[in-house]
Amino acid sequence: MTFRVNNLNYNLTDLARKLGYKPIAHTPQGELNCVRPLGGDYPRFHIYLKEEPGVLTFNIHLDQKKPSYEGTAAHGGDYESETVREEVERIKGIIYRSK
Repeated sequence: MTFRVNNLNYNLTDLARKLGYKPIAHTPQGELNCVRPLGGDYPRFHIYLKEEPGVLTFNIHLDQKKPSYEGTAAHGGDYESETVREEVERIKGIIYRSK
């Protein structure tokens, strides 16, 4: 699921941490790759955060399990469930309360 919010001059790493996410690295596309485990390593929310002029783009999904085979990206990703929608609302609530 992808959503956007106005960028109020956030530092992406600080924002990710404020939202409860652990920054992993930047992708070659310039996105900040972050995760928020829901217990052990999996399941976990996985966000790619991208900064664009005046806008932050969040690309979020729920990794149900780690990739099945080395070299693959198959992870039982959940992109549109109620759980993902609830996480999007949680994130928006934190961002809009901190304006």
